Amino acid sequence: MDRFIEIKNLVKLYFGHGFFDRNRLAVRAVDNVSLGIHRNTVFGLVGESGCGKSTLARAILYLDPPTSGEVWFDGTLLGGLSVNEIRTFRKRMQIVFQDPNSALNPKMRIEESLAEGLINRGVTAKARTARIEKLLDLVGIAPALRGRYPHEFSGGQKQRIVVARALTMEPDFLALDEPVSNLDVSIQAQIINLLLDLKQELSLTYLFISHDLNLVAYVSDQIGVMYNGKLVELASADEMMANPCHPYTMKLFSSVPGKQAIDGPTANGNIGAVREKLPSRPSDCCLYADQCSIADRGCRHAQPDLHEIRKEHYVACFKI
Repeated sequence: MDRFIEIKNLVKLYFGHGFFDRNRLAVRAVDNVSLGIHRNTVFGLVGESGCGKSTLARAILYLDPPTSGEVWFDGTLLGGLSVNEIRTFRKRMQIVFQDPNSALNPKMRIEESLAEGLINRGVTAKARTARIEKLLDLVGIAPALRGRYPHEFSGGQKQRIVVARALTMEPDFLALDEPVSNLDVSIQAQIINLLLDLKQELSLTYLFISHDLNLVAYVSDQIGVMYNGKLVELASADEMMANPCHPYTMKLFSSVPGKQAIDGPTANGNIGAVREKLPSRPSDCCLYADQCSIADRGCRHAQPDLHEIRKEHYVACFKI
């Protein structure tokens, strides 16, 4: 398959800025992540809150450039582009954020929010109106409502509008950062079906970020599991659901209501309930060693790298 996006050894560090923070060690929000996303597929990224999923997405889009590593987009090395070239190139890659209330300016009419990018691209007023009406209709919003303000729409409608705004640039790639987590379950299904329909109709490639394992499995072709900034397991969706291997992945599976418990650490509730006290920075040992039921002395002397245990199924664990 054609690898549309290739991420190689991506690292994102955050340094302290204040007088008391500047001498602290940097926080590794994303730690040496490598993965590939095939064209016209959905790559699902799952993990508990704070594990670095959103930071990775922003680094891929160069909204918050990586500290080191490479991001290749359709054969182009993004790190080799100038600021102006990145700005021009970014129309091909857009992001849909978790909270539509924060994403939309409450003082701007919907048509004004959707028109901003088109104005920057030099699209004429007549063409802008036609494009906005077409996109609103595509996402299930009546074009006649384009003159309204965000507060006049429901949460699900606002998320549809945010999706339409991302599509104004005619992108090839969308990063979907928890796009339905703030919505009611019934509305979530509508938005997910909309996103899958748009993917087929517009030949889009998605990075789908969520803490909902069932949802990620439903929409994704490939799944990556993140823990404390590192990718600990990577496989196709079918393979991941049938044969989860990393102890942390098994814990996530065991925490999902309705899933049969898997041998290994267990928890109750959902992924949000399995959050533990994470190490503040990488050490010389496996980051999951203190919580792992199969860790031994060797796990505390080095960090495991992803290795292939079966065809296109990778796990970062010394014991597997």
